[in-house]
Amino acid sequence: MPLAHAASTVPVVIDNDLCIADKGCTVCVEVCPLDVLRITDMLDGRKTAHMKYDECWYCMPCEADCPTGAVTVNIPYLLK
Repeated sequence: MPLAHAASTVPVVIDNDLCIADKGCTVCVEVCPLDVLRITDMLDGRKTAHMKYDECWYCMPCEADCPTGAVTVNIPYLLK
């Protein structure tokens, strides 16, 4: 599985200002059927979600179930 090295190169983007992983939320990680999302520590000590593997199927439960709207799934134009 290819590793995702930057948020701009993956279809699932997390808004770190809205993400509440540092408060214990792991909803996006739990609902992902491919297990490609992870919670990690940021440089400022907070926790946030990110996409570890670029294997998204664009099924969108991570975006739909996020309680703060921090998750955005960027669907490619040809799949819309």
